[in-house]
This record gives sequence, C-alpha cells and structure tokens, in this order.
Amino acid sequence: MTEERFGLFERFGVELEYMIARRGTLEVAPIADRLLAPEGGEPESELVVGDVAWSNELVLHVLEMKTRDGPALSLDGLADRFQAGVHEANARLVAEDAFLLPGGLHPIMDPTRDAQLWPHEFGPVYRAFDRIFDCRGHGWSNLQSAHLNLPFRGDEEFARLHAAIRFVLPLMPALAASSPVVDGRIAPWLDARMAFYRSNARRVPSVSGMVVPEPVAGEEEYRERILNRIYADLSELDPDGVLRYEWVNARGAIARFERGAIEIRVLDVQECPIADLAIIAAITRVVQALCEEETARVATLNTFATERLAALLDATVVAAGGAHISDSEYLRLLGIETAAPIAADEVWLRLVRRFPLEGADAVRWSAALAVILEEGCLARRVKRRLGAEPHAAAIRAVWNELADCLSDGRQLREIEVGERMRIREH
Repeated sequence: MTEERFGLFERFGVELEYMIARRGTLEVAPIADRLLAPEGGEPESELVVGDVAWSNELVLHVLEMKTRDGPALSLDGLADRFQAGVHEANARLVAEDAFLLPGGLHPIMDPTRDAQLWPHEFGPVYRAFDRIFDCRGHGWSNLQSAHLNLPFRGDEEFARLHAAIRFVLPLMPALAASSPVVDGRIAPWLDARMAFYRSNARRVPSVSGMVVPEPVAGEEEYRERILNRIYADLSELDPDGVLRYEWVNARGAIARFERGAIEIRVLDVQECPIADLAIIAAITRVVQALCEEETARVATLNTFATERLAALLDATVVAAGGAHISDSEYLRLLGIETAAPIAADEVWLRLVRRFPLEGADAVRWSAALAVILEEGCLARRVKRRLGAEPHAAAIRAVWNELADCLSDGRQLREIEVGERMRIREH
C-alpha cells in the first residue's frame, strides 16, 4: 500500500527523543522495552499512547515520541500532546524509580560502559551499525534529538524544499543547542551532540558528507549523487545490504522518498515540548519563506557552496546564537542587509520579525522563542548555571531541574529582565 503524499507544508511530522534515567543519580536506565510492551505482551517498536506514538531508538535508554497516525495537520496543539505523553511516561516510570530526562546529550554517561542496543525488532540493523561504526560513542548511543519531517509532492516541490532546508540548516543549532556538557565536563561546543554526530560515520565519510547536504535538482540526482555513493561505499562492509536504505544517510537533513518528506536531524531536544515546537515553528516559517522565494530565487540558493554552509554550521555548533555570521552574501539571500558581522541569534531575531509565527499556538511559541533569543539557547543557560568547572553534584542538580522542567512543561530560566541586555552584550 502506497503512503498518501502531501504537498509543501500540508503536514508536519515531529519526533522528540528523551533519555530514561534513574532519579537522583541520573544513571541511564535501559528499560525502554518495558515502556513499549503492552500489558502482558512483548516489546513493540511502536506503541500508540494517547495522542502520541512511542517508539524505540538505537539504545535501550532512549524513548522516542512522535505524532501518531502519521504527520499532523498542523503544529498547533502538538506541544500539549507531547507534554501529555511525557506525563504518561513519567507516571509509568515511577515504579522503576526512573524518569525522562531532556537535553541533547546525557552529561555524565559513559557510553562504552552504559550503552545497551535495542535487541528486539530491527535489532539486526542496529547490530550492523554497531559492527561497522562502533556505536559505543556519544554520537551514537548518547544523543537525543528533535526531528522535523516536512512533506513534498513531486520532484519540483522536493527540489524547492531541499534547497530551502539546506540553506537554513547552519542556523538551526543557534536556537536548538542544548548539549554543553559531556563526560562530566564543559564541552568545547554548545552543541556537543552535533559535534559528535558529524564524525559518527568517519569510517565511511560519504554517509554523513559535510552534514549540510549537497545541492540537487531532483530525486534522480539525489539518488545518484548521494544515496548510490553511500551504498557503494558501504557495500564491502555491508555485503548483505542490511543498511541499503535511505535512512542510512546521516546528513543533517535527509530525503525520505518512501514517505515523501525531508527529515531535519540537527535539532537537540529541549527542556520541554513547547520550546521544541517553538523552534520547529520558527524554522518551518523561514523554510517556507525561502521555498516561496520571498528573499531569493531557489536556483540561487543552490549555487551556494556546501563548504560555505558547512563552515557556518561549524560556527553555530561551537557558539550557537553567539556565532558571528560574517558571510554577507548568505545574509543577503536571507533578506538581511548589513555591512558588519552579526550574531546568529540576531539573525534569528530579524527573521522571526520579518516572518512572524502564525497559528493558534503562535503566542506561546513566540514567548518560548523570546526566552531563547533574550537569555540564550538552553546550552548557554545551562552553562551559565554550572560555571567553567562544575563538580558532579552541580551537574546532577541542573539535570534534575531539567527533568522537572520537562515534567512541568516549562523552560529553564533564572535571569531577571534587567540582566538581559548585559548578557546579550557579552
């Protein structure tokens, strides 16, 4: 049976991943299969719970929540649906002395010691990844992201959507970075998850490329230039073709032709669903504007070299909203005219003003974005709490508070209004 195809911005597929951790200690709890087992039954790869679906990921301590029954008609209301899913999962985890933990990376997990692969359905795929790439690393078994799937119908829509997403991709960590701590220490990057993610597949470099996808004119060119090269480079390591599917592509946005969508993968999960949905709504609005050529022709976007976009992504992975964007041509194609470099969070501020959010949840999204743009991305707020050399107890305290934020559906905040300008100046 062929899946129904949707046109540009007619549907929205959202997926949020959370760690399962022990209360207090934050030790990872490899018990996702218990949550995914119907009463008296065997673990399933997907289980509908209320208005969301729960599913497994690579490792047993991660639970994914996604829109049930396929992509949603609108982003409106999704934050509340995911929040209800969080409440239900946490209620079921009480008996395990565990809870859901947000953030792009577990701050103290040792993946070489703590990672346990999902052993049930789809297990052979995970074992193939582990055999080829060794999944006992932060970029494989210690990462939690938010995925956004945007649909297309036909080659022309695919090409427009791919060009727009590719162009906006380097700016996304500026809003979404939430992983500043790894191995119990402050990382050199505010988005440590993406720093590890981009080197995951270094044994077969074509699998992730430069993370920013190459420009393509349509599906045929995409398959020839990206997918077929990956399959060829993997053939000796994967002679049975276990990984010969389009999801093996590890770029920051990948074409899912079997479902007629492009999946964005560069977003760290936030401290609560309303923050995730605010970021997703802002990204969607800007991508839509570029698809509709409000600031530049799509053909012009595709002439922008992948290396230049990758350099911009590198900058936001390190500094998130504090990254200085000095490429005047890039800014001009976004509709921003400036003679001097500007910070990535200022770029987002201008984009959100030019392309205001729309929908029933727009006021809530705008309020959540204001926290991010005025007080810093979650990674910066966490780092400010911890200082330069945090001790283990401080890290546990902050992540336990993040778990409370997730449970309560609120953002992490501590800055008085009068302090905001001073912080943004620094």
